[in-house]
Amino acid sequence: MSYKQLAYFLARITLGINFFIHGLVRMPKLAQFADGVVDGFEKSMLPAVLVKPIAFAIPFVELILGGMILLGIFSRKALTAAAILMIILIVGSAFKEDWAAVGTQMLYALYIFFLIFYLENDVKGLWLKKAKQ
Repeated sequence: MSYKQLAYFLARITLGINFFIHGLVRMPKLAQFADGVVDGFEKSMLPAVLVKPIAFAIPFVELILGGMILLGIFSRKALTAAAILMIILIVGSAFKEDWAAVGTQMLYALYIFFLIFYLENDVKGLWLKKAKQ
């Protein structure tokens, strides 16, 4: 494994753990999490009828994408879905005018874009390329 492959592997594992645990810890308190998200958008332009289903879906999406990224399963698709999730979260935070959250989410987005850009360094990706030869 080259230094680039090792760096990519560690970056992917780190993001996967982050997403997976974000989703995992919210599962036992899913209703409270969703209610808290809806309450947080109370003063925004977004209606609760739109916010609540998204709030319920987020932990499931985080858990599934986190597991996929962690294990290197369908990495390109999982990372693309993670980028789309970050876009949705950034839009929501912008509607709340929570610029600190937008800044943090932009860092996540950049991290994800980095992983997509350097996807050829994914160890599993290299293994699949060798298997096809």
